Amino acid sequence: PILPQGDTVIEADDEVFFIAARANIRAVMSEMRRLDETYKRIVIAGGGQIGERLAEAIESRYQVKIIEMNPARCRHLSDHLDSTVVLQGSASDRDLLLEENIADADIFLALTNDDEANIMSSLLAKRLGAKKVMTIINNPAYVDLIQGGDIDIAISPQLATIGTLLAHVRRGDIVSVHSLRRGAAEAIEAIAHGDAKSSKVIGKAIENIGLPPGTTIGAIIRDEEVIIAHDDTVIQTGDHVILFLVDKKHIRDVEKLFHVGLSFF
Repeated sequence: PILPQGDTVIEADDEVFFIAARANIRAVMSEMRRLDETYKRIVIAGGGQIGERLAEAIESRYQVKIIEMNPARCRHLSDHLDSTVVLQGSASDRDLLLEENIADADIFLALTNDDEANIMSSLLAKRLGAKKVMTIINNPAYVDLIQGGDIDIAISPQLATIGTLLAHVRRGDIVSVHSLRRGAAEAIEAIAHGDAKSSKVIGKAIENIGLPPGTTIGAIIRDEEVIIAHDDTVIQTGDHVILFLVDKKHIRDVEKLFHVGLSFF
């Protein structure tokens, strides 16, 4: 992990983590890479709970198809989804994918609970012309092996839940933790409580806060406003502070920064 400075040069294949207000995300991404065209046609392999809930959430905005092996599950999906097309069969069936014009699919998502089936169906869909494939991988060891090749995005539910767990074990008022790059770094959201006397951060400009090595403050959320952090930005009571931490041995030091002294109480 590299904490970028003003003279840091981004190179091809770098994985870049950035903070932006929601309205500006696409503008930032357009500086990093060519933006994909608007998605319309989505194929979901696997009609389990994840596939069903995803289809339910997006079917009003996209043309959605679900491929599911189990006939009873197909009937359930047909009864509970409004406009999603439900197909009984295997997502690894080449003839079925061709028949359903997989080459016209903007996104193919493999969401079964079988890693190998997800990987194989995704590779096949990509080979047959699907523009982007996303795959759920339950074994985290597989994620680095396959992401960035023919499979565009690999999602590990186990790693996705790490942040929720970390937020509970971190000390101080840490409300959210995201494990980046399979644990190589962390993005932490902490709330600044107290006052200038009881807090080590409130009332101080960022340049005067003794941040541990390998730690940087990226942004502050104040009353729903996103403030990109600069050296002269002063932290106020109630601010949500977004920090990047690349050396996890200093996590405890970050937590201590956001402890409130007993004098406040």
